[in-house]
Amino acid sequence: EFRKSIQDKHGFDDTQIESLENKMNEFEKEITDSRPKMKKLDEEKKVRESDIVKIEQEIERDNTKEIQLRELENQKEELVSYAKDRIKKIQREVIEEERKVNECKGCFSIANKKEGLKKEISKLDKELRIIAKELDDSEKKKIRFEEQEEFAHRLELKDGKCPVCDSKVDHLNPLFQKEHLEEEIKNLEKKILENQEKQIELENLIEEKNGELREAENADIKLKTHNISTEIELEKIAETIKEKIKKIKDIPITINTGQLLEASTIDSHAKMKYEKILQIEKDTSGFNQEEFLAKKRNLTENRDRLRQIDQEFGAISNRIENAEQQLKKNKTVLDELDKVRKYVLELENMQKNVYSIDGPVAKSLRSWALEVISEKASEYLEKLNTKIQRISLSQKTRDVNITCYSRATMLELESLSGGEQVSIALSLRLGMAHLLGSSNLNFMILDEPTTHLDSERRKSLVGVLSQLANIRGDKSSMQFIIISHDAEIFEDSSVENIYKFESAVEGTIVNPL
Repeated sequence: EFRKSIQDKHGFDDTQIESLENKMNEFEKEITDSRPKMKKLDEEKKVRESDIVKIEQEIERDNTKEIQLRELENQKEELVSYAKDRIKKIQREVIEEERKVNECKGCFSIANKKEGLKKEISKLDKELRIIAKELDDSEKKKIRFEEQEEFAHRLELKDGKCPVCDSKVDHLNPLFQKEHLEEEIKNLEKKILENQEKQIELENLIEEKNGELREAENADIKLKTHNISTEIELEKIAETIKEKIKKIKDIPITINTGQLLEASTIDSHAKMKYEKILQIEKDTSGFNQEEFLAKKRNLTENRDRLRQIDQEFGAISNRIENAEQQLKKNKTVLDELDKVRKYVLELENMQKNVYSIDGPVAKSLRSWALEVISEKASEYLEKLNTKIQRISLSQKTRDVNITCYSRATMLELESLSGGEQVSIALSLRLGMAHLLGSSNLNFMILDEPTTHLDSERRKSLVGVLSQLANIRGDKSSMQFIIISHDAEIFEDSSVENIYKFESAVEGTIVNPL
């Protein structure tokens, strides 16, 4: 229980001191082994930090050039892209301007007729109106003459007199003369026909002139739409088209970064971009992109390793700290276990010397007890009137030797008779009872004492017990209760009370024999 409480408290007891010391040695070894590693890591950390500072300075110097290189590629791509877009745009402009020139070509000669056509149409309209008026007047006059002609048919001179007033007249007014009216109507019809033909001719001519006017107006609208006011401007556009076609003639549509010089000839903006590209190339001359990237990779590797060193350093520091804490804790436990071991050793010494069967105290007590038992057993044997006068008990290793004496002669136990052996056994038990503080013992219960004895020795046992019952006299005579299945052992004995126990349905039946 004591060791268990120590085990529960510390995880070790005094029997595990060596194991604890081994653990402490392991902790000390771990501390001893870890300190050089920490030193090595610290030295490597300083080297890495110095390298990182140096590489960062180099990268910072080259970073501007690296940025310029990236910008250079962007500028090249922009120039190529701009050139391609510009070529396409110029091509579209050429197509549009060619269409403009083609549409406006000849428009000036047509448009210049517009005012003359307007005047000519106005004049023709005026003539047409006059003809229309004359035609209308002739139509009306013809209608009057036709009416008069009808009346003239009814109006004729009779006997030189007027058919109306019956006055005497030489001839009728020409307005009422049938022949005259017919001639007038005929002349009017002729005139009407001529005027109608003339009207149709004028209308056709006006329509034709209006067509020409519309064409002139359309030509004028085209010129205004394209914002062209003179033929010189149109000629300039044609010249511009030729220049543009010539400009893009030698530049392929699939222009790439190897054709930047050709691309720069497109316009001033392309030229400006090309000059900027040349300047960047000049500024970045001698810069090695691969070396710069290698420095950046080296910087990354150094930083990664530095972080790894910090982690390893921290892990080792934690192990050392933990080992030192464990050493401190285990030292306290070890000090206490050392005290426990000393205490346990004292207890073991006490147990060995006092309580151990092989200890001096136990040996002394056993020697004394055997001497007392031997003395008392010898006294009982003497009273039993056997040939054995003395018994001597002695310890041999963990066994007890029984030696019997008849006067000065030593007797072997196996050479004794059954009754003598039973007498010795009984005497020894009586001697042990005396040693246990029962010197006034006068009552014993014997359960199957004849087991393993032959008939002669069973009867001898009863005889011995009968003698022993009378040894002390009436006041201190021994009483025995013998429990046995052998009823024949009591034949010819002095045993006073014998009872037989039988098992029955109603219970145990006790009958005296």
